[in-house]
Formats: sequence, structure tokens, C-alpha cells
Amino acid sequence: MKKILFTIGLAAALVACTDESNPIYDFPARPDVEPMPAVTITPGASESAALEFTIAPQNADECAYLILETVDDDVQLSASEVIAQGVAADAVEAKSYRAEGLFPQTEHNIYAAVRRGDKVAISAIKMSTIEAPAPPAPATNPMYIWVDAAANFPDFANSKDNIRRDLTLAKETGFTDVVVDVRPTNGDVLFKSDHCQQVAWLGAWVTNQGYKKIERTADFDYLGAFIEIGHELGLRIHAGFNTMVGGNKSNLGSQGVLVRDSSKKEWATTLNTKSGLKNTLDTDETTFFFNPLHPDVQNYLLDLLKDLAAYKDLDGIILDRGRYDSMMSDFSDITKKAFEEYVGETVTLPDDVMPAGHTGTITTDMPYEHKHLKKWLEFRAKTIHDFMTKAKEAVRAVNSTVKFGVYVGGWYSTYYDVGVNWASPNFNTSASFTWATPEYKNFGYADVMDHMLIGAYASPGSVYGSSEWTMQGFCSLAMKYTAGSCPLVCGGPDVGNWDSSDKYTDEQEYEAITNSVKACYDACNGYFLFDMIHLKKANTWSYAKAGIDQVKAAM
Repeated sequence: MKKILFTIGLAAALVACTDESNPIYDFPARPDVEPMPAVTITPGASESAALEFTIAPQNADECAYLILETVDDDVQLSASEVIAQGVAADAVEAKSYRAEGLFPQTEHNIYAAVRRGDKVAISAIKMSTIEAPAPPAPATNPMYIWVDAAANFPDFANSKDNIRRDLTLAKETGFTDVVVDVRPTNGDVLFKSDHCQQVAWLGAWVTNQGYKKIERTADFDYLGAFIEIGHELGLRIHAGFNTMVGGNKSNLGSQGVLVRDSSKKEWATTLNTKSGLKNTLDTDETTFFFNPLHPDVQNYLLDLLKDLAAYKDLDGIILDRGRYDSMMSDFSDITKKAFEEYVGETVTLPDDVMPAGHTGTITTDMPYEHKHLKKWLEFRAKTIHDFMTKAKEAVRAVNSTVKFGVYVGGWYSTYYDVGVNWASPNFNTSASFTWATPEYKNFGYADVMDHMLIGAYASPGSVYGSSEWTMQGFCSLAMKYTAGSCPLVCGGPDVGNWDSSDKYTDEQEYEAITNSVKACYDACNGYFLFDMIHLKKANTWSYAKAGIDQVKAAM
């Protein structure tokens, strides 16, 4: 019977040969022969302590894999050894596997082996784990560093490279936020504005050259460069804005809108001098303040703040010198009329509020024989409070996300001398200070602010303490006075102007820089250092870094 079937099949094949020039011979299967097993490995993701790969077996009843470091590449593994010693894998279909607990930056041999019956096969690839990532730095509250325009102008006026160099140093030190001064005390600007002249030059101390005029010849956007570079480095950038100033003078010359435009002389504050009431431009003052109450002054400043807020990538605005010049300011006719309306009667200035030429603070040596002294302090605080409210509204109308805030000196007990109540309206000033009326608290502006920087400007020997004129005390008292009304209150020292009598050694100052960070940080919501120029000139970045590292280590 078999012979007949073979003959028929042969005849059919011969017929097919006659139909096609390239015949295909279809051999019958040989069920008595086992197919050879096979396996392939495809590399996947590499991590610092793990490797991923895919194993694809074929014709296998058993599969396993094994990983060895390539410390000794002379090791030769057989398929049977891999199957006996390795990790069992799926023998039916391709699957991905992940090996963990490996050493970073190490090359590994990955073996896969399969078995079918008494037949085996093996395959191998090399993969390397990558470098272990550095552990993320602890997330701290903000660490602010201030960049004064004039002091840093020799480096930054005409060089983006220098800006990048020093912002990189700030980032590496551990600072998170940079305040760049873009309206120095001459009142001109270092940001795009149609309402004010750009800064043409600033006076700065240059090593071995003295006090020099530093001209700005570059045309790049000064604030824009800080924002661009700072954001590349992961820093938040805030614009520092000297507010109630309109010009200055030095041996290098005079500048500013009050100097250039004689029609704006009435914008300048009128001072209560010993020889009478005088416009500040007619005195020996070197920084010319505005009258904060003058409506044209306020509108001018609001226009500048709107231009500043137009930088959509700007993280914050911090007003500096958002205050009166001193106790001597302001005694203009505009202010006199407004004060008379406030108290509801005619007044004589300065006699009804203070002696002629009074410059100091109010002590027991100055009894309250001046019937409107306390009301005068309250009135001035109201003037600044109301302007700050307008300023925030103007900024928010342009940019709803930029943070709005101020720098103030931490010496609240005498800060009335510049007409500012930076406390919370919930802090009853009159209960703690005899110079305040019960209504004085109503003009605390902490609740207007998104962030506040407190000048904890004590000496290097006064880092710790609970009172004013210690760094820690300034910061803890600021928290008491602001009473939670401002969400972010950060304080810290002036690390360059804190030892005018040269009482402390360099080593003591370096230690004070380091200790100031945690002392201030723990007492409030963060840290603030003035000014970058001091870290640069003395090359004391490492001491600030040590302090910031202490904060991180304690977290």
C-alpha cells in the first residue's frame, strides 16, 4: 500500500515539474527530531542601581538569566550553569525583567539560557549602570541675596558673562532668590520703561582706583539678563526698586529727574532744618527724596511700577526706601494742608509737631508738649500705608502672579522716624510703644505684602539674642509684629557695613556670616543677606554656604 502512495506522489510531482521552471519540494515533517532551543536578550533602560532587559526564548521548556559584574571577563558560563544558578524566566514568551541592587557606574554581563530536553542554548550582552544621582538638596525656605546696583556696577553694567558668573556662585552657595536693584538712588532705571531715563552711569568703589564713575555702554536689557540667566540656573529673580528717591549727587556729579527737570522741584521733600523749612535740593543732602504725599510723585512711581510688572517672568518686586527721608521730612505746603484736614484744625509747622531741626528719635528727653506729635506720626504712617496699597493694586493690574513686597529695617521701635508702620494691623503698637496712638495700628501694612525682607543689621558680635540690635532678635520680633499677616518674612545681616569701628577680626566676621544664617532662618521664614558685593570682594561665599548647609543638615 505504501508503495502505491509513493508512486502517486511521485507522479504528481513530475506533473508539477512540467508546469513550473523552479519547482518547490515540500518535504514531510520529521516528528522524531526535536527543534533546537534558542534565546535572545534585548537591552532596556539603565539606571544607577538597576538594569532592564527583555528575554525572548524559542522552542524552550526552561529559561533562566544570570547577571555578573565584568570584574573578571575570563569567567565562561555554560548554559547549564546559568539555568542551574540563575533566576527562572518565562520559557514560553518574551518578557521584560528588571535587576535591582546593582552598583552604579559598573559594567555587567547579562546571560540568558534555555533548555529543551537535553539541548541547551545561551546568549549574553553587556550593560552598564549609570552614575548615581546626587541626593536632592533639602527644600528650604527662601534664601535671598541682594545685588546693589551701584556697588556691583563695575561687574554687571556691561557684561552678561559676569552676571552669569556671580549668579552661578549664588546658586552654588545655596541662595534661592536674588534681588537685583534696578532703580538705584539716582532714581533712573535699569529696566524697560517709557517713563524714565535709563541709568547712564553710577559711582562705585573700585579696588585700587577709589570712587569712580562707571558708565553703562551696553544695550542689553539689564533686568532681562538677570531674569534669563537666573531662571536658567534655577534662581528666582526679584526687582529691587528704590521708591521715594528722585536723584543724588557726589563728587562725580548729580543726576536724576529732580536734578534734570527744574519744573519738578516741588516733587522734592521739604525738610525741617534748624534754619527753617527748605527744599531738599537746596540743602547739603546727597540723596534727594520725594514728598511721598505729592499726587504727581505717586502717579509717576505707579507708572514705573507698572512698567516693571510688565516683565511677565519676573518673580517679585521689593520696594526699598518706600518711606520718608527722615524725621525732618516732609513739611511742604501740600503736606501741611493734608494734615490739617486729617486733624480737623489749622496747624503751625513744625511747632505743633516737633522742634525745628529735630532729627533723632522720640525719647524721654522730648516730652509730648507738641500737641500733634503722635497724630503726626500716625498721619505719616497712613500716607505710606495708602501708597503701598495703591502700588500693589497697580502691579497686580499688570501682573497677577508677581510677588509684591518691601525691604524694611528691623528696628521697629524707632522706625516711625521714616513714617513707616510695617507691622500687622492686628498688632497693637500703642500697647507696646508710648509714641503710638491707638489708631497707629490701623496703618500697619504687613497684610498688603506677599513677602518682606527685614534688615537684621547687627554687628558680628550680636548674632544671637531676643532683642533689637541682635540678628536673631530682629527676626523674631519681626514675626511678632507682623503677626502672620505677611506669609513670608525673611531677615538677615549686612555683612559688609556691620563693623565700622573695626572691632572684630576677619575670623570673627566669617564665623558671624555662617552663624547668621541659621540664627535668622530659624527665627523667621527664611534668610536675607545684604549684599552680594561683600561676598565677592572678601571672597566669603564659603562662609555663607556653610551656614546654608547647616540649615539643610538640620532639616
